[in-house]
Amino acid sequence: MIDKTLSSCAQAVAHVHDGATVMFGGFGSVGVPGRLVDALRDQGARDLTIISNGASDAALSPLFEAGRVKKLIASFPSPTSHQFRARYLNGEVQLELVPQGTLVERIRAGGSGLGGIYTPTGVGTELAEGKEVRVIDGREYLLELPLKADFAFVKAHLGDRLGNLMYRGTMRNFNMVMATAGSVVAAEVERIVPAGEIPPEQVHTPGIFIDHVVQAERHPRLVELPKEGAQA
Repeated sequence: MIDKTLSSCAQAVAHVHDGATVMFGGFGSVGVPGRLVDALRDQGARDLTIISNGASDAALSPLFEAGRVKKLIASFPSPTSHQFRARYLNGEVQLELVPQGTLVERIRAGGSGLGGIYTPTGVGTELAEGKEVRVIDGREYLLELPLKADFAFVKAHLGDRLGNLMYRGTMRNFNMVMATAGSVVAAEVERIVPAGEIPPEQVHTPGIFIDHVVQAERHPRLVELPKEGAQA
């Protein structure tokens, strides 16, 4: 049996190199692997390309504040993303803006080994500049290329020693699809359980996709579901 557990988040990010492309799961501040974000900041890798749904201060601010990010590929770098906003306006960080549905499907294509997707989203806008346009059944579609990453960091509720993961509620957001699209995938989980304890029908990400599992306490910076048994 291959034991994929690590003793610390520092171990999980140890091999991230300068210039790497890194995916972070989460939606806003929910389901973000916050301890892995902090560990990557402390690890020191620079010139990173980050793929994430957004760039809220509650989620990714440590990486922007430390000057670790060269480019962000995201759907919602919102006005509350102060750390990202300051560096983007100063020309320190590049931005590739991708519609949310397109972002999900590009990641899914990367994890599935597909050559891309055709979508009508963005046709006739600046997002279409330089992209192949194809007419299908009388409608124009853009070719969007797949997104893959050197490293993908996701957040789950439970993980076992084989890497099988179970999410709770909105933790499923981008975490499930990103777990398939990284060359090396590490999962930050709230609790590691023995192999076989997660019922097969509740394994949301099979261990075949996961390289490392690390248990970490919930990050106080992030909004999460209440602990089991507690009132919401």
